[in-house]
Amino acid sequence: MVRGVADRGFLPVKNLLEEVGDMMILTGKTIVSALRPPYPYGGEFVSQFLFALRLCWFPLLISTVAFGYGAPGLQAANFLVLFGAIDRLGGFFVLASIREFAPFVDAIVLAGVAGTAITADLGARKIREELDALQVLGVDPVKNLVVPRFLALMVVTGLFDIYALLFGIFGGIIAELVNGQALGPFWSTLFANASTTDLWGSVLKTTIYGAIIAIVCCYKGMTASGGAEGVGRAVNEAVVLAFTAIFSFDYVFTQTLLATHPQILVIK
Repeated sequence: MVRGVADRGFLPVKNLLEEVGDMMILTGKTIVSALRPPYPYGGEFVSQFLFALRLCWFPLLISTVAFGYGAPGLQAANFLVLFGAIDRLGGFFVLASIREFAPFVDAIVLAGVAGTAITADLGARKIREELDALQVLGVDPVKNLVVPRFLALMVVTGLFDIYALLFGIFGGIIAELVNGQALGPFWSTLFANASTTDLWGSVLKTTIYGAIIAIVCCYKGMTASGGAEGVGRAVNEAVVLAFTAIFSFDYVFTQTLLATHPQILVIK
């Protein structure tokens, strides 16, 4: 009885570890397939890139402006007003928006919009046995389906980070104006604290976010089973796993960046 309870308790952990291992294997196969000729996925890459661009640009715009205005904007402004330091809001935006909030919103929108679409598409193909048919025909599903989505999400997520930064800072400008403050101190402290390390770190982090989203969503789609219900379950699991992996990776990346670049810890 004790063994049965232990097996039931550790079964979810075992399944999760197995899935993580399978995803790591898929990541290796995807990178090797992307680098090894031939390269038949150019058209699919462009199609997936434009698909993600078309789906995500407007939700990302609304989300970044609203998030930048609400969380680091109004809340930080209300706190800084207590100390008569509302002019420091620009410096806070370097810490909040550029390093964390903009990349997070970017990843969440991409995972929730483009990632779920990828999982549903590949899951439907798996249910209809199209992936098996491709293998029978000698077509590699990883090279022709996973690689273009992997590269497209990496590129579009990295580009969207710049987009998210701009509109996130715009939300901070609105918060500054709502509090009746001039924009000069905001820009002064923003550029005094911002550095190229913050920018390339933010873009690199979101690019890897895109790779994580692509691998998780492609894996979940290609292993879906159980008909339409199974596809829906795979979409749900893909979003949860993608968010978990993103938050875990962010901790490791941020700790590494701060340890290797201690100068960005100094607030001017």
